[in-house]
Amino acid sequence: MRTTRVTVAALAAAAALTLTACGGETAKSSSVKQISGQAKAGAATVLDRPFSKPDLVLTDTTGKPWNLREQTKGKPTLIYFGYTNCPDVCPLTMSNIAVAKKALPKADREKLQVVFVTTDPERDTPESLGAWLRSQDTAFTGLTGDFATIQAAARSLGIGIEAAKKEANGDVVSMHGAQVIAFSPKTDEGYVLYGESTSVDDYTKDLPKIVKGENP
Repeated sequence: MRTTRVTVAALAAAAALTLTACGGETAKSSSVKQISGQAKAGAATVLDRPFSKPDLVLTDTTGKPWNLREQTKGKPTLIYFGYTNCPDVCPLTMSNIAVAKKALPKADREKLQVVFVTTDPERDTPESLGAWLRSQDTAFTGLTGDFATIQAAARSLGIGIEAAKKEANGDVVSMHGAQVIAFSPKTDEGYVLYGESTSVDDYTKDLPKIVKGENP
């Protein structure tokens, strides 16, 4: 298996996102919103133009409809697009968030919403997605559904994804961005971006402020 990731070329100005396959060529991602923001001392990029929360209804790990806007309204929320067969970036990202979340006071842990949206819905069924997420944190929300709907939601957040494809050698490549977007409980807007290099310590330092809707 191989995974792909998106990098922000310039964080202080409008940046064109690219999709990069591990060990492969870099390809431009089309129809993806540009991102601009100001990098802080840590891993966070506070966006100059916050993203609106996608109007997205998918299927959760219990098989029931899950409305992103309604379920996360007024709550600090982290959203990540990835897939359970990812060999490296996705499990590491979710593990880092899970570990950092444990450092929060109980009340803040209960407020924080962490939403994982699959980029490989054909293989990530509600059952398999649920089992994978429970190994990270039982409170994490996993969503699956129609790929075109998922792709449109990701693009609205400046994240490029492409449908999973099987190569001649049998490997399945799922093209996806590696950003985590943090949404404020005050405005319900996505105002902070984290890249794939964000560490446990970075999240541990920033999550208390994210929970309050403050700039990290």
